[in-house]
Amino acid sequence: MSKSYRIILSGGGTGGHIYPAIAIANELKTRYPDAEFLFVGAKDRMEMEKVPQAGFKIEGLWISGIQRELTLKNLMFPFKLISSLYEARKIIKKFKPDVVIGTGGFASGPLLQMATGKNIPSLIQEQNSFPGITNKLLSKKVQKICVAYDGLDRFFPKQKIIKTGNPVRQGLLDINSKTEEAKAFFKLVPEKKTLLVLGGSLGSKRINELIEKEIDYLQTRNVQIIWQCGKLYYDKYKINGNTKNVQVHAYLNNMDFAYAAADIIISRAGASSVSELCIVGKPVIFIPSPNVAEDHQTKNAMAIVKENAALLIQESDLDVDFENKFSQLIESKEKQNILSENIKKLALVNATKDIVDEVEKLLKS
Repeated sequence: MSKSYRIILSGGGTGGHIYPAIAIANELKTRYPDAEFLFVGAKDRMEMEKVPQAGFKIEGLWISGIQRELTLKNLMFPFKLISSLYEARKIIKKFKPDVVIGTGGFASGPLLQMATGKNIPSLIQEQNSFPGITNKLLSKKVQKICVAYDGLDRFFPKQKIIKTGNPVRQGLLDINSKTEEAKAFFKLVPEKKTLLVLGGSLGSKRINELIEKEIDYLQTRNVQIIWQCGKLYYDKYKINGNTKNVQVHAYLNNMDFAYAAADIIISRAGASSVSELCIVGKPVIFIPSPNVAEDHQTKNAMAIVKENAALLIQESDLDVDFENKFSQLIESKEKQNILSENIKKLALVNATKDIVDEVEKLLKS
């Protein structure tokens, strides 16, 4: 009989923090069917919807990040932090977890702060090549830090670091077997190249503007487009879906099919996206968001680009560089193959299992 462990996971704000936490929970559930799970997220963020959809309970804290400019939200931050620390302490006292796992996002800071203060075994899963301030502070208190990139001993205690990679959706591990099914699913034209455009789970204003502007150019390159614009932007851009060979989606629920159908991918460079794209192994053009803490998306993308495994265009250079770089890529099968082979070499396919191995060690210590 499996032991009935009690496990808290905290991560949210974006899909990049939520899906790794769900992947870890699912793997733990496989190993410990009798375990009890509780997620802790930030109220009004997408984890409050996505986690229950995945079959787990969640409680929300009143917490948000600090804005870069002076706003009313910033003035509220100290009150939110105090409230969240108080609520996190109550949750821990009531649930009595055997282990606490943080995958990033606003809520994981207060929760892990309180858990480590009670000497509860704790683990951080750091997805980025450049960690945020919360995880840097927590790294002194947690027992283990699972990372996806080399060189993080610049920020974290070296003896706590285990390089595991980032958890990804299991359906992505065998996408090459799904190509024909995926092309039929999206009703694609077999003789055209397929461009998959991803702006992250919430969508990207700048990437959406780019694609709308470049539709005519892309048609001249004999390209069909699967365009995930994000639910915030769907009403604005869905009209482009009436254009021949352009499909506009608010959100792609069949990501394995989307990746399988693609010949070239344009994507943001959030940590989970980068990890998935390494496993998918298709030629990628990264357009990192410049509006994230520590400019970590550019750093994530650069870690891939320096291995000659992807292309990078900064938002500020899109108007002058996009058509030139895209043309060079679409016209060169050799360039596509080189990027594809090199990005596959960077994939860490056993990340979820390796992270859960570390969690198990904490549970049994």
